[in-house]
Amino acid sequence: MSTRDDQGLSLHHITVRFGGLLALDDVSLRVPPKKVVGIIGPNGAGKTTLFNVICGFVAPQAGAITLDGRPWRPRPHHLRRHGIARTLQGVGQFGGMTVLENVQVGLKNQQDAYAALERCGVADQARAYPGMLPYAKRKRVELARALAAKPRILMLDEPAGGLGTDEIGWLADLIREADTTVLLVEHHMDLVMSVCDEILVLDFGKPIALGSPGEIRTDPKVAEAYLGAAA
Repeated sequence: MSTRDDQGLSLHHITVRFGGLLALDDVSLRVPPKKVVGIIGPNGAGKTTLFNVICGFVAPQAGAITLDGRPWRPRPHHLRRHGIARTLQGVGQFGGMTVLENVQVGLKNQQDAYAALERCGVADQARAYPGMLPYAKRKRVELARALAAKPRILMLDEPAGGLGTDEIGWLADLIREADTTVLLVEHHMDLVMSVCDEILVLDFGKPIALGSPGEIRTDPKVAEAYLGAAA
């Protein structure tokens, strides 16, 4: 029987190798419902690989995933039925479809798509084509597409990339008000520290710290991973 502590997504001792490269080394993480959990680390730390394991694009050589306490083997085409939505590092929209049509892909209710565009401040661009929009607007469309699915787990892969200060502030508010579980990979530390309940730090695929923003901010192992020397 599933308990409250079992609820949500959990990774158990995940290990991934690509040939001789150890991309993830015994990574465990619990993502409780309605919490914002960040994954940070230097370039090449394994952050996106971890996302790809959760989405079923990469199969780990060791470890397991559970969802609500039950063993779960993710498949990319089954994510939506499990209530999981993911944004990409860039923008992956279909150029020959309008903004609204892009958000509608896979949805049964057109009103959900338009509501998501309104929530992301781009409803006035519904009939435009993505290629006509500036990058920051296209990022908002990407977020709207994920939110329109009303996911139980929203996976954001560097959503602040290419955004200015005002846009990042808007993004922080959106994450805080999302009323869903959020798993965030991000390089903008101000954003991570302001929205996350818990943060996992990876370095060369190995977990080196897990804790609250305050704990991570003062952890010497984290400073060493980012700066190359102990703080």
